[in-house]
Amino acid sequence: MIEKIKNITNRKMFHLAMVIVIIAVILFLSGIIILRYNVEGETNMPFVLNKISVISQVDGEEKEVTDANNHFAFNVFENNDIYVYIEKNENYDKEELIKSVVINNISLETSPQMGITKFYHPEVEEVDMMFKNSAENETNSIEYIGDIKSDLKNMKISNQGGIVAFRYGIQDITTYETNENEIQHNQLLSKAQINVDSIKSRLKFDLNILLDSGKMFQTTISLDLPIDDVVSSGVTSKEFTDMDNYIFKRVQN
Repeated sequence: MIEKIKNITNRKMFHLAMVIVIIAVILFLSGIIILRYNVEGETNMPFVLNKISVISQVDGEEKEVTDANNHFAFNVFENNDIYVYIEKNENYDKEELIKSVVINNISLETSPQMGITKFYHPEVEEVDMMFKNSAENETNSIEYIGDIKSDLKNMKISNQGGIVAFRYGIQDITTYETNENEIQHNQLLSKAQINVDSIKSRLKFDLNILLDSGKMFQTTISLDLPIDDVVSSGVTSKEFTDMDNYIFKRVQN
C-alpha cells in the first residue's frame, strides 16, 4: 500500500496538479485582496477627508437696458462654491507632510438645461473677494501647494491639513430687465421665473493628496448642485459630513 502511494506521488502529473492547486489558491487569495481594496480602499491614510461644504448663490451683472422704460438689466448667473476639508489622521502613527493637493478631471455627469458652465480657482488679485468669475480664473485643474499654513486665495494648504476650494458657475442663464428702482441680486432667478430644475446638474472631480514621501492618494467626488431651491432662497448652503462613500486609493508609492 505504501509502495503504491509512493508511485502515485512520484508521478509528474501529481506534482503538476499540486502546483496548479497552489497557484489557484494564490490567485484566489490575491483576487480577494484586490476586491476588498477596490471596495474599502486605503483603511489607514495619514490624512483624511473630513467634510465638504457648498454655498450656492444667485447673482447678476448689470448690462445695458434694451427697453428705455426699464431701469436695470442683468446677466443672471448662479455660483456654487465648494470647500473641501482635509485633516490629519490622529490614528496614523507615522510622520507625513502634505506636498500638494490637486483637484482635477472636473466635469459634469449631468449638465444644466440653461446657461454656460465654467470652473474657477480663487481670485488672487482682489483682496476682499474669494472668487471672481473672470476669464483669467477659469480652470479645469487646481493645485494647492503644501506650506506652513493655509492660504486659500493663494492656493496654499497647510502641510498638516487644511481647506481647498473652487467654484462651479453657471453663466448666462438668462437676461432680466426691470423698471424697479432697487433689486437684490440673489432674487434675480426668482424674478425671471426660472425653475430650479433647469439649472440642476451633477458635478464630478478627482481629489489627489500628494505627500512629501512620494505617496499619492486619490478619490472621486460627486455632488448634486445647486443646494436645495436656490432660486427661491437666493442663497443656500450645506455641509456634507458623511465621507464613507469616498474611497481613497493609492495611485503612487
